[in-house]
Amino acid sequence: MKRRTLLRTFSAGAVAMPGIVAPVLATGAGGYIDAGEMGLLSQGGGDQTRLLQQILKEAVDAGRPLFIPAGNYFVAGIVLPSNATIIGQSGDTMLTSATGGPVFTSSWQSNIVLQSLIFDGMNAGNTDGEMGLLVFEECAAIDIEGCRFQNYKDNGLYLRNCSGRVRGSEFYELGQSAIHAQNSAGLLISENFINTCANGGIRVWRHENGSDRTIVTNNHITKINSDWGDGQNGNGINIFQADEVVVANNVISDCALSAIRANSTNNTIIEGNQCLNSSEVAIFSEFAFSGSIISNNLVDGAATGISITNFDDGGRLAICSNNIVRNIMPFSPTNPDTVPIGIFAEADTAINANIVENVPGVGIGVGWGTYLRNVLVSNNIVRLAKFGIGVSVAQGAGHAKISDNMIVETLEGGIVGMRWDKIASRDLVEDQNNFPQISLSDNSFA
Repeated sequence: MKRRTLLRTFSAGAVAMPGIVAPVLATGAGGYIDAGEMGLLSQGGGDQTRLLQQILKEAVDAGRPLFIPAGNYFVAGIVLPSNATIIGQSGDTMLTSATGGPVFTSSWQSNIVLQSLIFDGMNAGNTDGEMGLLVFEECAAIDIEGCRFQNYKDNGLYLRNCSGRVRGSEFYELGQSAIHAQNSAGLLISENFINTCANGGIRVWRHENGSDRTIVTNNHITKINSDWGDGQNGNGINIFQADEVVVANNVISDCALSAIRANSTNNTIIEGNQCLNSSEVAIFSEFAFSGSIISNNLVDGAATGISITNFDDGGRLAICSNNIVRNIMPFSPTNPDTVPIGIFAEADTAINANIVENVPGVGIGVGWGTYLRNVLVSNNIVRLAKFGIGVSVAQGAGHAKISDNMIVETLEGGIVGMRWDKIASRDLVEDQNNFPQISLSDNSFA
């Protein structure tokens, strides 16, 4: 069944529920309505979907939050109306999918609050990436806090055309991504813990480029795998065609591809993140991007540290500054085409005040073949690399300026010239007159 058909079916079921007697409202301390006192049964009560839907309606009509006490309740396809607030007992209120479908859905609603609930998928569900334990479409001012999503073959949380906040929640053992946000409107995704997802941690995607303005901050993401694809999966945080997104102060480790991957984005800020043990490129700004700021990040362990690339597809305009990149792998365990480089850029980019250490290839790479235009490399420290800085001098390559860098303990060259993947000059300082498009000044070597 298609996702939209499924949502319509759930919505229709919520209107007509024969055989359910309207419960008497039971108001607890603090003005909550207690679902347990209204007849909701844990564990042995069977499928509680119709009863919980009716209790929720009564609570919303009364303008009261609904409290679900500790226990495990089997439900599926509960339709959340506007102004619904559902609160569980922290760590002890579990809602388990009774059918393998979503536990909650909502379309064209607003001001929905979910707190302290556990959602369990019983390892069921589809794997098409367009479903989740919770599914929201065209919803405004969603507030999800302190919840847990676990054991589902699709996404934990699927949001389409939504605004609101997802905070302080946990995501475990999911078959797609923890959070998939499509065509968002200023979401805040913060302080979540994500562990062991088959294809992605947090995805902020759009069908075509447009202002998204989602902020992804202070999340802890680990063990993100990839079961197919060449870049859309395997990333801790993946931004695709979503403009004006901020990715800041996240701790990301053990990703099959990238810790942070920004594909075809405009005006993206990637700042203050800790990226550990990425099996491909740790921080990637790729394809038709424009206006990326990548600063104050720590990369420790990756096949490539930071890559700002794809000038051939229009990728250009970036700042890469004040990052620490170290302990680059000699090869990628997941992508054999990945080259061991600390920092790489191609067009209209300033690479400034970074520290790059322990690279079995090029510490800082500037351009690839003809794909080089206006790259500034200044005030960086490169230490313990095979080559300190590698610059494209292929016929047709553009201008680069390399100044005031400290290059220390390189094995085979300080600043070298490259024609595609071949070395054209092992000492560009010595051969500078042969390559007038490359400006070199005040670099030091030791």
